[in-house]
Amino acid sequence: MESWCAYQDRCTFEVEQKLISWNTPIENQVEIIEHLKKNRFLDDNRFVASFISGKFKIKRWGKLKIKYHLIQKRIDKQAIQTGLQTIDMDLYVETLKVLAQKKLLEKKAKEDIWAIKRRVCAYLVSKGYESDLIHEIVAEVIKA
Repeated sequence: MESWCAYQDRCTFEVEQKLISWNTPIENQVEIIEHLKKNRFLDDNRFVASFISGKFKIKRWGKLKIKYHLIQKRIDKQAIQTGLQTIDMDLYVETLKVLAQKKLLEKKAKEDIWAIKRRVCAYLVSKGYESDLIHEIVAEVIKA
């Protein structure tokens, strides 16, 4: 279990699920998790930081999608909020603009402006960005 946690940051929920899949008795699960936390193989705050960093920088997910995936992993809401605040807002908005421009370039010649706008907004919502920010950025990108 130590090597599994050392290979990649894991959260407590993932470790619990893995131990359950190995049919580990509950008493042993508690001991193993305590051991992993004590020896810093398992740290939910570190997991949140690396998860947010990876999903935002590599997959370009928005805060909403990141938040919902962390909630599914049963991460504390305060840890999620703290982690999301580490995202640089200027970089966040710039990433959103780049995604909107990229999707806008895929427009079809026959589409009207509303169909294009709807398609770009739907794509950005699926990436997990906030709708008010999406509408602001899409309006700005279409004008340019």
